[in-house]
Amino acid sequence: MSKINKKICIVTGSRADYDILKNLIICLNKSKKIKLDLIVTGQHLSKEYGNTGKMVYKDFGKICHSIDIRIKKTNSDSILNSIGIGINKIGKYLQLKKPDLVILLGDRYEIFSAAIGSIYSDIKIAHIHGGELTVGSLDDLIRHSITKLSNFHFVSTDIYKKRVIQMGENPKNVFNVGALGAENTENIKLISKEKLEEKLSIKFKKNNFIITINSFIEEKFSIEYLLKNFFSALKKLKNTAFIFTMPNSDLKSDIIKSEILKFCKNKKNCYFFRSLGSQNYHSCVKVCDAVLGNSSSGILEVPSLKIATVNIGDRQNGRVQANSIINTDYSSKKIYNSIRKSLSPNFKRKIKKIKNPYSKKNTANNIVKIIENNILDKKIESKKFYDIK
Repeated sequence: MSKINKKICIVTGSRADYDILKNLIICLNKSKKIKLDLIVTGQHLSKEYGNTGKMVYKDFGKICHSIDIRIKKTNSDSILNSIGIGINKIGKYLQLKKPDLVILLGDRYEIFSAAIGSIYSDIKIAHIHGGELTVGSLDDLIRHSITKLSNFHFVSTDIYKKRVIQMGENPKNVFNVGALGAENTENIKLISKEKLEEKLSIKFKKNNFIITINSFIEEKFSIEYLLKNFFSALKKLKNTAFIFTMPNSDLKSDIIKSEILKFCKNKKNCYFFRSLGSQNYHSCVKVCDAVLGNSSSGILEVPSLKIATVNIGDRQNGRVQANSIINTDYSSKKIYNSIRKSLSPNFKRKIKKIKNPYSKKNTANNIVKIIENNILDKKIESKKFYDIK
């Protein structure tokens, strides 16, 4: 057996990134060249968000280490406090462990903390999902910042690869591997409708929708305005079940959660879950007629299940999209009409033929091979700005 000679640390901060990272973690953990360490932080350690860290420990307990950055309220002061704690605690942990590489996914503030902690601990970063645009979300700024702090980039489309290079990153360090979430969605074992009803204590109706609404930049309209119009559209739908999942811990997420719970109160056709878990979530998506809201999952993963997405507002503007996605603004009438379109037999037939633009074969295994052959076994040069000639 080859000697384990390289240490890699992965940071997971929420149910969302963990569901995407899980298969990659499994593949890296099998590598004989790598000793893996897993930092569990952010929403994972919050009771409010379902204590999803327990799930991570159940899967990978021996390699897990918890770092609590005190995710509490979703106002600016609380989030800034969490970022500061994250930089300090994660940075000190990395200085102690001295991994050869830190792997970060996405664009959330706890991941941003880990990126800053890494560079000030002189540890190289491999970033997943750089080069993407979500112009209606603060995540856009964080994602691009992490790209500039990172040395290696695993992007999900050629357009995103070009954009990362445009940002001054060396082309030899940018790899288009597709999206882990798309690969996971296509390989997951789904639960039947009957078993879902029993397991989740829900009752599906003639029409069914799974809903995730996250906060966004309130440039044109407020979050309250969106929710008012969205709920108004939902009330017009008869014999319909609504399955809500909790928003991420972003600015004003507390408002979103509170308004959803008010809408669901005393309604037997409404269900609210702090965390469904990947298998339950994707199984519900497959049973439902469409995914509603403004979550990245509706763009990156849901098309692999040949299910419609009604994408509301500007949050995901700029992302490459499959033809299964129906975009609408904040108008109650347009939201309702978009939902009706997702129920159309013609539209449902049309999207059975679509291909998810984020889908590539062997995404997780290819990332591992690139890390083993193009990163760990070679001398890592100091980062320089790459000028396009």
